[in-house]
Amino acid sequence: MRFHAISCDIAELTDFSKVLTSQRKRLILDLLDRDGQVIAKRLSHELQLSEDTIRRDLRELAAEGLLLRVHGGAMPVSPTAVPIAERRTMAMQAKPALGKAGAAMIGDGMTVVFDGGTSNLEIIRHLPAEVRFTAITHSPTIAVALEDKPNVDVVVIGGKLFRHSMVAVGALAAEAISRIRADLFFLGVTGVHATQGLTTGDMEEAAIKRQLISCSAETAVLATSDKLGAVSPFQVGVLGDLTTLIVEGNVVDERIAAFVDGGVSVLRAA
Repeated sequence: MRFHAISCDIAELTDFSKVLTSQRKRLILDLLDRDGQVIAKRLSHELQLSEDTIRRDLRELAAEGLLLRVHGGAMPVSPTAVPIAERRTMAMQAKPALGKAGAAMIGDGMTVVFDGGTSNLEIIRHLPAEVRFTAITHSPTIAVALEDKPNVDVVVIGGKLFRHSMVAVGALAAEAISRIRADLFFLGVTGVHATQGLTTGDMEEAAIKRQLISCSAETAVLATSDKLGAVSPFQVGVLGDLTTLIVEGNVVDERIAAFVDGGVSVLRAA
């Protein structure tokens, strides 16, 4: 039997139990890409297979890093949950526009916290020369990028260096963050999902991000298209923690509708 891609109707597959495991997994990934989730019980019923078979497929696909298992099924895994050196080469054309939109949110006299990440670095690169504000960051890369901004007061949070993202984490960082009160926090995450919330790939880093959200009046995320609808293992926050979501200008309305409905201000980068 010929395997049908994402455009097929499951009902067309009259005897799915005879399909090779690799073909079955490919369909699962296609359905995940199309629908944004896979519910094991529903899929087992539609394919007339045991739920154990579907769960085994999901476990094996998760072990290959192709999806993220959640209670009852699976979600798309974020492709951006990789070391920062690899992220520098991802979505290179989209990030400058996102950074420019983020920079436009910063006004004179504000106290702004910058998480690490390549998208947030673009904010620094697009800051007007005359802007005056206080920048707080636990990212050495962000701090160095502010070197040529003489009107910006820079506060660097220290701690244990998490090399994967080049940010400070741990008890020292947490102690310093507990004393911060900021107007705006530019949060870096690897997944932005309407129901699973804001996620990242490391537990300790997620804890620091949560604390930074709690000390900031507003939180903004610059999200390239590959982060929308994706999920990473550790939750940073829920949708209600997000004030502003900055997305690429060509993102279709359907991909951001749930965020708008959830009360998030969504800005399209020009």
